[in-house]
Amino acid sequence: MQAPLQLQYLKTRFQWRDIADAARTTIRMPEGTKEPSSAWKRRILLAEHSPIRQMIFKWKWINLKYWVSVHFVRHKFGIEHFVSTQRSDRTGVNRDDLPQSALVNHECCANAQAMIFISRKRLCRQASPETTAAWKMVLDAVKEVEPELHSVCVPECVYRGFCPEFKSCGYAQTEAFRKALADYRGLTSDGTGATAKT
Repeated sequence: MQAPLQLQYLKTRFQWRDIADAARTTIRMPEGTKEPSSAWKRRILLAEHSPIRQMIFKWKWINLKYWVSVHFVRHKFGIEHFVSTQRSDRTGVNRDDLPQSALVNHECCANAQAMIFISRKRLCRQASPETTAAWKMVLDAVKEVEPELHSVCVPECVYRGFCPEFKSCGYAQTEAFRKALADYRGLTSDGTGATAKT
């Protein structure tokens, strides 16, 4: 029996004030002093403007199946991967004898833009359930520290408002999808009608 998959949530590397100040620079405004509001955080994340690339997240999966690791390595923009070796001269095990289900440790460093994009693909119901489960572990950890980012990490159909897949799973024709889409689109409001502040 294989060891269970675990997630080590390592750290975040950014300050919201730096992101807000970068956004202010682009519109020729001086730096601010206050923490941006939750509504503003959601708006800039939804807009996916370049300052959000300053948001850096690090995590490590322990005991990730190699073939699941390969799915994540397919993502290459805004993310770096560090996967434990399977080289025979390092492990003492003949690499040719290892199955695709062999366990590896897989560490990542990614920005918020990459997190949003990966969610679009790996939360899709056409993705491998094992890969989706591993990604949800990351998002659950993100939710604890950056709930605004978590709220904008949605599957492709919710992100785009329709299913673009060649073979749809049918979710986009359900009431659950319509509610998820309404919730996602509702993130542009803070519920008060007030303008988001930076």
